Amino acid sequence: MALSLKNVSFSRQVLPVVALVGLVIAVLYIVTGLPDRELEEPSREPPRATGELAGQNRVAGAGIVEPSSEIVSVGTALSGLLTAIRVEPGDIVQQGQPLFTVDDRAARASLTEANAQIAEARAAIAEASSARETADRQLALFRNVEDPAAVSRSEVIRAEGEAAAARQRLELARSRLSAAEARANSVRTEIGRLTVRAPITGEILSVDKRVGEFVSAGGPQGAGSEPILQMGETRPLHIRIDIDEEQATRIKEGAPAIVSPRGDASRQVEAQFVRIEPLVVPKRSLTNSAAERVDVRVVQAIYALPMSEEGFRVGQQVDAYIPARESAR
Repeated sequence: MALSLKNVSFSRQVLPVVALVGLVIAVLYIVTGLPDRELEEPSREPPRATGELAGQNRVAGAGIVEPSSEIVSVGTALSGLLTAIRVEPGDIVQQGQPLFTVDDRAARASLTEANAQIAEARAAIAEASSARETADRQLALFRNVEDPAAVSRSEVIRAEGEAAAARQRLELARSRLSAAEARANSVRTEIGRLTVRAPITGEILSVDKRVGEFVSAGGPQGAGSEPILQMGETRPLHIRIDIDEEQATRIKEGAPAIVSPRGDASRQVEAQFVRIEPLVVPKRSLTNSAAERVDVRVVQAIYALPMSEEGFRVGQQVDAYIPARESAR
C-alpha cells in the first residue's frame, strides 16, 4: 500500500515525531552541559598560621612588599628630550649619583651667550675705568691751575661733566657685568638640573622611559607627566599590612609577624615590627579573593623583613599573621 501525503495527519503523526526529536536534543544538551563537579586539589596552597600562632589569638591581614624608604618616583624639573639613561633596573645607586640627562644643548648655548656678555662687560669696564682716570686727571689739572685767566670757567665745567659721565659709564658697565654673571649662574644651575641625580641611596626598581622620548616636567604631580624611573631603599624590605579597622585594636604592637608569600603558605618568615601608621585609610590593596571585603577602612602596620631573607620582591603580595593582645576575645 503506497504512502499518500493526503493520508498523513500533521497533528497526529508529524508533530509527535518533531516533539520527540526536540526532547532527545534537549536531554543531550542538558547532559553534556552539566558542570564538572569532580573534586580536585587546590592549585594554590591556602594561607595558614603555623607554629605558636596556630593555637593563639591572632590577627590576619594581607600585605604588600615595599622598600623601607617607600617607592620614590623620580621625574625631571625641566621638560625636554631624554638624551641619556645611566642606570638599569636592579642597579644599586648612591645618593647624588647621575640617573639620566635631559637635552641641555639650548642651555649650553645660553651659557655661551652669557659668557660672551661677561667678556663684553669686562671690556666695557676697562674702557670706562680708563676714561674715568683721564677725566679725573684733566679735572685735577684744571683745578690746580693758580692763574684764573689760564683756564676758563667753562672748561672746568666741561671737565667736571666728562669726569661724572666717565664714572656713570663705569657703574653701568659693572651693572652689566653683574647681570651677565647672574645669567650665567642661572644657566649653570639649569644645566645641573638637566642631569637628575639620585635623591637617596637605593635600588632602581623600574625605568619607564627610553632615550629619545620627550619627558615633561613635574614628575607624578605634573599635569600629563609620568615618573621616568622608580627607586627605593631595599635593604631592608618592608611589608605594609592592611588590618581591618575593627581588628586594629587587637594587634599586639611590638610583636613580630609571620608572613608568607602569596601561594607559598609553607614558607614562614618572621618580620620585625617597625611602626603602625597613624592615618586610617580606605582599603586599596586587593587580593582578588571572592570573600574579600573592599568597602572598609584599614590600619596599616609596617614590618621589616630580615636582611638575609631572599625571594621577596617589591610589589609582591604576602599573607601575614600578627599576635593579638592577651585580653582579646
